[in-house]
Amino acid sequence: MKSIKFNHDLAMMIRDGSKTATWRIYDDKNLSVNDELEFIDKVDAQNPSSWTTIGRARVDWILEKRLGDIVDADYEGHESFETPEAMLEQYQKYYGPEVNLQTPVKMVHFSLQGKTTEKAISDDKKTTVLKEIKLYTDGGSRGNPGPSASGFVIMDMDDVTVVEKGIYLGVTTNNQAEYQALRLGLEEALRMNAQTVHVYMDSMLVVNQMRGIFKVKNRDLWPVHDTVKQLVSRFRQVTFTHVPRELNKDADKQVNVALDAHHTDQDTNTAY
Repeated sequence: MKSIKFNHDLAMMIRDGSKTATWRIYDDKNLSVNDELEFIDKVDAQNPSSWTTIGRARVDWILEKRLGDIVDADYEGHESFETPEAMLEQYQKYYGPEVNLQTPVKMVHFSLQGKTTEKAISDDKKTTVLKEIKLYTDGGSRGNPGPSASGFVIMDMDDVTVVEKGIYLGVTTNNQAEYQALRLGLEEALRMNAQTVHVYMDSMLVVNQMRGIFKVKNRDLWPVHDTVKQLVSRFRQVTFTHVPRELNKDADKQVNVALDAHHTDQDTNTAY
């Protein structure tokens, strides 16, 4: 799968469906029809830890023209320019001063795959788009620091589970695992195109830090905390609620499943 990075503004246009084409000069990806693409949002271009996958797409069709031959109809699915001079200035900024109106541009039109997540709501197979969800997250470290994993469960507002995942992280701390679980869950919610997310965690520390009640004093948590704040800004609303561990069992289960699976893999792969 080929990956393409976009600045945050263009990534948001892709997410809302107003951008369905990308123009490529010197196409280093050698894109062709039916290629599967991974789109990455450079939330903060100077901070790669903030970059996140916004979805996958398939190339539907491609048109190649000279920059100087572009007409109004070619702007379908792509951001437009007021004048040919403005367009040329933009592409010279990205690709260098050698770009001119005779330079060929590859217009790649795509369909975003899984832009929204649907669920069956009745026997007649009607579906509804999940705009508001509940997100339960948990993280754990066996040793603190030690082998760690994050888990999250996404439910609709009727408490029907839609997604559940556990991800092994390697050696880290409990607090790092808690934050990574929140990050991973919010990234999944973005892929689902959710707009309102109600987060439930049993980590009082993370909940109060995200609410701004506690300061983030541990410097090791600063990067992931900043990344989570960037993710939160991309939703209409995100709320944070502390819950006791007994009400967070599903996310905790995903943590232990991931840790146990890694332990089993390690045993299986041991050389004798």
